[in-house]
Amino acid sequence: MHLLEKAPMPHDPVPELLRRATEQLEAGFAGLPAYEPDPIPDLDVIAGVLATVAHRLGDNYPYFHPLYAGQMLKPPHPLARAAYALAMKINPNNHARDGGRASSEMEIEAVGEIAAMFGWSEFLGHLTSSGTLANLEALWVAGQLAPGKRIVGSEQAHYTHRRISAVLKLDYAEIEADSRGRMSLEALEAELRKGDVGTVVVTLGTTAIGAVDPLDEVLKLKARYGFRVHVDGAYGGYFRLITDDLAEPARRAYLASVEADSLVIDPHKHGLQPYGCGCVLFREPAVGRFYKHDSPYTYFTSKELHLGEISLECSRAGATAVALWATQQLLPLTPDGEFARGLKSGRGAALELDRRLGADSSFVRLTSGTPELDIVVWKLKAENAERASELAQRIFVSCATRGLHLALVQLPVLWFEPAGVGQAGAVTCMRSVLMKPEHAAWLDRIWERLSAGCAEVLGV
Repeated sequence: MHLLEKAPMPHDPVPELLRRATEQLEAGFAGLPAYEPDPIPDLDVIAGVLATVAHRLGDNYPYFHPLYAGQMLKPPHPLARAAYALAMKINPNNHARDGGRASSEMEIEAVGEIAAMFGWSEFLGHLTSSGTLANLEALWVAGQLAPGKRIVGSEQAHYTHRRISAVLKLDYAEIEADSRGRMSLEALEAELRKGDVGTVVVTLGTTAIGAVDPLDEVLKLKARYGFRVHVDGAYGGYFRLITDDLAEPARRAYLASVEADSLVIDPHKHGLQPYGCGCVLFREPAVGRFYKHDSPYTYFTSKELHLGEISLECSRAGATAVALWATQQLLPLTPDGEFARGLKSGRGAALELDRRLGADSSFVRLTSGTPELDIVVWKLKAENAERASELAQRIFVSCATRGLHLALVQLPVLWFEPAGVGQAGAVTCMRSVLMKPEHAAWLDRIWERLSAGCAEVLGV
């Protein structure tokens, strides 16, 4: 296991509250006749298996800890974990009301709160098991509405869009990104002039650097060329809550999301939820007609909407909806709430790390300026891309031995050089995702370990 502080696992005060809630849940079914469940195997055997599980799980990076600042991994809120565990006493299935009456209502309410965050009051939407499935549904509907038309997205959009389009037998094309990692409007319009683009995928928060595509400008092109706009906010969607804290281009893009045709967000990223919890929203409820199907054994106990009637997935964990609903009760999706303050904290930490990198001669920052969200990337200063990539790999390992876990990413070399200067091709860079609210308080310790790792590799 990698070195951390003396007490790497934070104290969890929730189990006792979960025990009380479990007793209350069980009391609600006290009127049922008693029955004898199958006997539980030897408790010593169970204890041994759990001990083995705990040992095996120790072979992981410490995703829960502030010194893990690498990939997009944020620990679920303790309430989300407890609500999920409580729901598993029943194990509801949100495909139909028959399998999850209460949890279906919770899902509808929780999804409505997410939609309201984007300014939507009329919509169709539901949770999914992942952002990939949510994007698949959005592009499937896009293909139904514009058969034979192409899907296009930035070359920095998530690779899942190309793969999903292939599964759906839809033509997909990548649009060049500019030096800020955003979709190039000039390149997009060149594709639109061909007259066969049905949907443009706009990313609010790219996976590599957290770049925000110019959604407001894309919508202006929509008025001229006529196409659907699908917003992939799987990573960055929640930043809609703190638009006043973003730079003006990103602020305008997020405010324009109210005009998107469909939208995806992943509560299992910034939303403090366990995996897997994605969400897909359609601004026009009438797209529900494409989901219409009949089931002779499922949708008969309620005249209310069954979520399976508007979802490509069938069985879905109702516990996911319960956890999300509970979390949003505690932390409402409001610009002035605690949840929004957590987003601001992570963004503040990213800006401060970027500032420190800029003041250190060992590093080269993106020429595009400060991070748009909470992802920071930087290149090692070296005579060429090969040497910079080698140094990044070595520093990545050196930092890990000190308990600091970062990430690596390949980016165009030209993103780090003034226009017309430098090499073509890609370079391996260092990357940090500062999405935990605690990262701001831990930034000094993160910087100390990064500096020590660099000193060991660079000999400075």
